[in-house]
Amino acid sequence: MEKSLLRYIWNHTRPQQIWILAIVLLSMIPYFAAFDLPKQIINGPIQGQGFESPDATALYLEFDFTVPLLNLNFSFEGFELDRLSMLMALSGVFLLLVVINGLFKFYINTYKGRLGERLLRRVRYELVDRVLRFPPSVLKQVHGAEISTMVKDEVEPFGGFTGDAFVQPAMLGGQAAAALFFIFLQNFWLGLIAAVMVALQVGIIPKMRRRLIDLGRQRQITARHLAGKVGEIVDGIETIHAYDTSNYERADIAHRLGLIFKIRYDLYRWKFLVKFVNNFLSQLTPFLFYSIGGYFALRGSLDVGQLVAVINAYKDLPGPLKELIDWDQARQDVQVKYEQVLEQFEPGQLIDPSLHALATTTPTHGSGPLVAHNVTIVDGSGAKVVQNANIRIERGETIAIIDNLGNGAEALAEAFGRLVWPVSGRITLAETDLLELPESVAGRRISYVSGDSYFFHGSLRDNLLYGLKHAPMTTVSYSGREAVQRQWEMREAQLAMNNDYDLNADWIDRRSTSVLHGSDDDMEQSLVRALDAVQLTNEVMELALHSFFNPEDDPAFAERVVEVRHALREALQAEGLGHIVAHFDPSAYNTEATVGENLLFAATRLSSTGEGDLSESDYVFDVLKVTRLFDMLYDMGLTIAENLVEIFGGLPPDHPFFQQLDQITAEDITYYQQLLLRQQARGNQNATDDEARAVVRLSLHYIEPRYRFGVLTEEIQNAVVAARDQFYASLPPELHDRIERYDPHRYMAAATLRENVLFGKLSYRVPDAPAKVRPVAARIVREKGLFQNFLALGLNFDVGAGGRRLTLSQRHKLSLARALVRRSDFYIFNRALPGLDRRMQEEIVSAVLDFVREQDNDPSIVWVLSNTSLSRLFHRVIVFDRGTVVEDGTFEALDKESGIFKSLVA
Repeated sequence: MEKSLLRYIWNHTRPQQIWILAIVLLSMIPYFAAFDLPKQIINGPIQGQGFESPDATALYLEFDFTVPLLNLNFSFEGFELDRLSMLMALSGVFLLLVVINGLFKFYINTYKGRLGERLLRRVRYELVDRVLRFPPSVLKQVHGAEISTMVKDEVEPFGGFTGDAFVQPAMLGGQAAAALFFIFLQNFWLGLIAAVMVALQVGIIPKMRRRLIDLGRQRQITARHLAGKVGEIVDGIETIHAYDTSNYERADIAHRLGLIFKIRYDLYRWKFLVKFVNNFLSQLTPFLFYSIGGYFALRGSLDVGQLVAVINAYKDLPGPLKELIDWDQARQDVQVKYEQVLEQFEPGQLIDPSLHALATTTPTHGSGPLVAHNVTIVDGSGAKVVQNANIRIERGETIAIIDNLGNGAEALAEAFGRLVWPVSGRITLAETDLLELPESVAGRRISYVSGDSYFFHGSLRDNLLYGLKHAPMTTVSYSGREAVQRQWEMREAQLAMNNDYDLNADWIDRRSTSVLHGSDDDMEQSLVRALDAVQLTNEVMELALHSFFNPEDDPAFAERVVEVRHALREALQAEGLGHIVAHFDPSAYNTEATVGENLLFAATRLSSTGEGDLSESDYVFDVLKVTRLFDMLYDMGLTIAENLVEIFGGLPPDHPFFQQLDQITAEDITYYQQLLLRQQARGNQNATDDEARAVVRLSLHYIEPRYRFGVLTEEIQNAVVAARDQFYASLPPELHDRIERYDPHRYMAAATLRENVLFGKLSYRVPDAPAKVRPVAARIVREKGLFQNFLALGLNFDVGAGGRRLTLSQRHKLSLARALVRRSDFYIFNRALPGLDRRMQEEIVSAVLDFVREQDNDPSIVWVLSNTSLSRLFHRVIVFDRGTVVEDGTFEALDKESGIFKSLVA
């Protein structure tokens, strides 16, 4: 990138700058004419110069012009107009010049804005492109939040300045020079005064503003560091809470904000001091004009029209002059920011852009081995973590790498994945240096996975298929307005030197999936088999069961889910498990649900304001009073309260018994204990409204099989069922969208997929009820051919920023599955399953090895293991000790020798 922002702007916008400068030069003609016209109006028709007699006339638009050298003469005799007609004609010309000058400004400003935004787009694209080309050593030193802040905010002024870079000084300087020249034409001394004041402003103000630029630079740097710190807090929030360092972080943020405040306060003080001096100098000139110009007018050496014209011309002088000074400050300011950006985005070495060239197919390359030749790797401190390693990996081999001391195995795996570059030696793929291979070769033939792989914000499916999105594999046909919009997007992208690839195209390379049978569902089979291999299928299905689905998106699927609902009920009955689920019946009370759930008999949604349980709303209490259920539930609630106080009263808040309660805390027990005491003290007096509601609330959350207080009578159950229709009869409009009544023959959008399939409550009387229902439900789903539909719903689960909505083990499994979905020649797994128990690690490693071996392209696997005993599953074992390869052979051979490997296995 250019060292000077002005040079960068000129090199990339030269034709546009020349065009707009020509327009600015052309605009000076009507601009200058607008200065002289007021003098002609005042001296001519208004004061009567040239109209000495009442019937006198003057020529309008008369001119006689001869082209020099060519002797071409152009003339016009003009129109004879009287005094009033001349006044109207000249005023009309003045209005026309105002419109013309306005249109020139409109065009120039619009063109500048488009030019600036286009270059800003180019700069941002180029900076992100450079980040993608940073060497791994540089990326490890880069703070993501600071880089994103620079790309988003710090380059923003470049766009505004681009349009002004050359046009503004030309236009403002031209306007100021035109006004100053006009003043000199009217009176030399007034022109000299204006010139001296202009020289003072141009000489003093920019020097005073240099302090502002320095303060602005300090503000920018501290703000960038603040953004980086906030990004660290967000990324490390779990560590902060785990170690109770939140107040330390608050102190750090307060210190940074205090520093920013001091800089900004100094900036404001100096800014308004500069503004005061500038305004004073601007206002001093009119004083001199009025006093000295008035003196000349009284002496007769300056007529009133000239004085008015001079004052009018000077009105237009401070504006351009001030803006010209502002432009100079902006130039220095953006140059400083540009230099700061260069410091971050000029690492000294960048990956050659040709290595990132787009390729819709994998370029032809040999199918040779992956070889490390005398490779030495250093860590961030400069210490050698791998020394002179020589390893050859043939096609079809499965290799386990383990470490005794040091982290040489991990470093070598990172080098195979091109995440670190050797300081000496080289790694070759089919005799070609890995660092010289295009990414379309190395990035497709080698799949690298580590325990800290990153996930992008999006669905599970998006992240699983991310490794297949190499290039647009199809073209999209647009028509009508969409075609016009696409053409505009492509043209603007090309003008800003961005790529014009169509993001709406299909970027998934289906020829690179791990399963290739030549069928349309190869990709889906690759997904399913990869999920099975890493034991993630059941967890994806669980995500699906807890997801919400809008039946309007796929009515056929919704109907088939209802079929599964009925089939599950029949299957449970047939297998003698019908008692496990208490199904919802519109005419019966569901004993496994709360009283409130039985009253609503519906799936509910949260409100937009995040209101709590709908069964505790004012409307529910109103219905209970209308149906006379309130008193019944109040009496029931008092009995519940007495039982709870008797059982839990006096227990410490952390007692395990409280885990048996739902929505009732130790504080609630204390409240009900005091409430019962007040009731006894009052005798027969009624409880307050709040107290009565608190007691009824206990009844609304009561489930007889769970608490077994024996207070839920058949009479209450029948009354609750009878009150359902009353509840829906006058349902308020604000609750219509929050409630969806249970219907055995309809899919409920307000309920999860699991609730729709089960359509009931699991019995509290049956131990492990979910475990008994799950295999029956899974079998029916497969029999109905809905397994893929359920899995697809689970794959639509949003993983959140960085995959944070997933558990740690799920992220590790997903990272491994993402690599298995795509077909590669070499799979590098660098401690890909940290934290998983030994049994699960062994099962997954064994399944992954089997999965990869089934591929017809004879791929190789290199796995840096955390669990040494798993090395028996591999063809070959390589042992590192302090960064050096000390053993290399089969598991059986190394296990027989009395070396490091045998001791590690033992």
